[in-house]
Amino acid sequence: MTATATPPATGPAAPVTAGTGFLTSLRVFSVRSLKKSFRDGESMLMAILLPVFLMLIFTFIMGGAIDVGGGGGREVYLAYVMPAVVLTAAGFGASYTAVVVSQDVATGFMNRLRTMPFPSVTVLLGHTVSSMARNLIATAVVFLVGFAVGFRTEATVGQLLAAVGLILLWILAITVIFALLGLVAGSPESANGYGFILLFLPYVSSGFAPVDTMPGWLQGFAEHQPMTPVIDAARALMNGRDPGADPWIAVAWCLGFMAIAIWLIAVVFPRKTAR
Repeated sequence: MTATATPPATGPAAPVTAGTGFLTSLRVFSVRSLKKSFRDGESMLMAILLPVFLMLIFTFIMGGAIDVGGGGGREVYLAYVMPAVVLTAAGFGASYTAVVVSQDVATGFMNRLRTMPFPSVTVLLGHTVSSMARNLIATAVVFLVGFAVGFRTEATVGQLLAAVGLILLWILAITVIFALLGLVAGSPESANGYGFILLFLPYVSSGFAPVDTMPGWLQGFAEHQPMTPVIDAARALMNGRDPGADPWIAVAWCLGFMAIAIWLIAVVFPRKTAR
């Protein structure tokens, strides 16, 4: 009797792993980046303490010598310089993003993650969320120290919220730029170096002294670079004054920076990492 072959079972196919969802991946990498940054206590302290020291130096050493109108004096200058100090803190905090992104690329960590079933872009987004959280902490500390040394405001709640929203938008924009720098930099050290170009922008703006007190050859750049409308708008809102068109100019700069940086990240990211 000839044996007949038994046909293979026709049961359901093996389930296909769908991978991790976008929100779950974003949460995982945001927490990872936050833990990493908090373990680097020196960088965290520098991002918070340096702007605080900067504010104290400008207020108590130079505040009595720089005339910004309004009757002069350290309290007047403190109200003038507060937005620049807050945005400087944001720059120092965001610059850490370039370093950690470059580390992930240099060590091959990002390549290894791209072989796994989850949206690879959440690696960069996690660094961005972490940077925003770190910068919120640094900004809150700067505000608290500012109030402790005499900063007062007549702004309404709406004006303060608008000022904070503008500051957060700038933090987001500069964080995306630093993420891009981390991708294109050859090493974490060079990524840190590239960032210093952006960190000097507040000093060549209306942040620490009126533009009309600068040399004529410098006034054009200081007046039309992106930090000046951001600082002017935040200053007016934080002090309860009409900011005019500065908020719209500031928002345009921020959105423009983000659009260009996101487009460049979309171009560079697949080339820097491979499946």
